[in-house]
Amino acid sequence: MTNYPLMMNLLNQPKTTDAGERPYHSNTCQSGVSTMHKHTHTGEKPYHCDICGKSFSRSSHLTDHKRIHTGEKPYRCDICGKSFSHSSHLTRHKHKRTGEKPYRCDICGKSFSQTGTLTKHKLTHTGDKPYHCDICGKSFSQNNDLHAHKRIHTGEKPYHCNMCGKSFSHSGYLTIHTRIHTGEKSYHCDICGKSFSQSGYLTRHNRIHTGEKPYHCDICGKSFSQTSNLTDHKRTHTGEKPYHCDICRKSFSKCSDVTRHKRTHTGEKPYQCDICGKSFSHSSYKPYHCNICGKSFSQRGTLKNHKFTHIAEKPYHCDICGKYFSQSCVMTKQKRTHIGAKPYHCDISGERPYSYDTCGKSFLQKGLPFK
Repeated sequence: MTNYPLMMNLLNQPKTTDAGERPYHSNTCQSGVSTMHKHTHTGEKPYHCDICGKSFSRSSHLTDHKRIHTGEKPYRCDICGKSFSHSSHLTRHKHKRTGEKPYRCDICGKSFSQTGTLTKHKLTHTGDKPYHCDICGKSFSQNNDLHAHKRIHTGEKPYHCNMCGKSFSHSGYLTIHTRIHTGEKSYHCDICGKSFSQSGYLTRHNRIHTGEKPYHCDICGKSFSQTSNLTDHKRTHTGEKPYHCDICRKSFSKCSDVTRHKRTHTGEKPYQCDICGKSFSHSSYKPYHCNICGKSFSQRGTLKNHKFTHIAEKPYHCDICGKYFSQSCVMTKQKRTHIGAKPYHCDISGERPYSYDTCGKSFLQKGLPFK
């Protein structure tokens, strides 16, 4: 059935006007400027959240905000079924799946999947930071960055996890935290297939395959794959130790070192063996990483020996039997089997200083009873 009132309404609308003309005027101010726009000048925020009291200049912003409290996610991806609280988040998600980057910088040509990211990027060309913190004076290129920064001063954490109740100052931190509960790892390496919960982790992982080290020390020229590693390295030049133990005031160059040190005071042992239940104050710190497979080691020499397993290189050659070895120490041991050399002498009881306390048998090398 034809909707005549609707048709008459459409026919009675004004026809297309010349370019630039705006025939629709606000009944409130009769100036062609909407009330919603005027709020940007006056700072008025007439829409209030009845749960936390936060105010907004637009009713749509209040609607979006309330979903933080309710957990409502009305926007659903028709490809994978994942749901989102904002339509823009769904759009961003779809661009990630397709790899589409429709927003292009007209200055450098770089492309982005989100218009907001493009806007932020453009400020890197201008260096403009128009938003200033009235507490500490720090400046920001984005208004939302300023709001997030102010929470450092106020301690406000408005984003709550509805699974464990933990609170966060940024919505992004909550999103990342939620993945601990869900186990979601939506970022996949297209080389080895490994998955990650954050895009930053994937970027860092990709450098294992590419060998890229984009962070350079301006003092010695050494390069690093992670900016945090460069920061730690620079302190070897400057001697800076910015992390202090609040119990004994001892200083450290790394945050992880002061955390580990504090356990000597508290007796905390957070690392537990899942087989026997024994607890330890330290985990195995392994700062040396293989750039081929990503495996980590506690010593640089161990990493060097490990790399031989990838390239099958055995540069050490026994000139008696012709056998090749990947480590010089193994070749040296091999040679002793040919010539009968026993270079380690006990100045007390003879030539076999290492005894196994169960059977009393003696050995030339300390590690042999355990092999």
